[in-house]
Amino acid sequence: MTVPQAHRKHKMDISLLVLGLFVAVLIGVAHLTGGWSTVLSGLQLSSGMLKTVWLRMLLGILMAGMMQVLIPAEVIAHWMGKGSGFRGILVGTAAGAISPGGPFVNFPIVAVLQNSGAGIGPLAAYLTAWGVIPVHRTLVWELPFLEHDFVFARLLASLFAPIVVGLLTPAVLEVLAKLSGIKIPG
Repeated sequence: MTVPQAHRKHKMDISLLVLGLFVAVLIGVAHLTGGWSTVLSGLQLSSGMLKTVWLRMLLGILMAGMMQVLIPAEVIAHWMGKGSGFRGILVGTAAGAISPGGPFVNFPIVAVLQNSGAGIGPLAAYLTAWGVIPVHRTLVWELPFLEHDFVFARLLASLFAPIVVGLLTPAVLEVLAKLSGIKIPG
């Protein structure tokens, strides 16, 4: 059974509701423990964080939209699609490793890749490589601040993680789908 679009939208609405409730509870606790001044302090800190990230969020979403119109879905499906096999996992690993930026950039990219036909394995490899073997973060943050031997050893130890995750994720997803009785797209 395929998950209908309305059901997936409903899940998103539930996550938004849970997040909203969590924020409301935190505001309530802040008010109870420190009054309105504590609530206002929290809102001011949130505003400061938003000022820091809003442009990155906007640029990440704009970049993802431009990628979607510039890179044909057939190209994504060929290189990273369900039938791309091990090559797709290697492409996902390489793309994730060289992708700069944080979640505001990469999750819109992953959404575009998924919407354009990328398979579960290559997407899992992309996200894992982005998290554990990122070239940009290694050059900008790890090498300047950490012992080079440690950085090199960590990278070597992590090198195969995206490939392993990319190979295992489709099988794990299939088992979860069988257990739940829902066919998960992708």
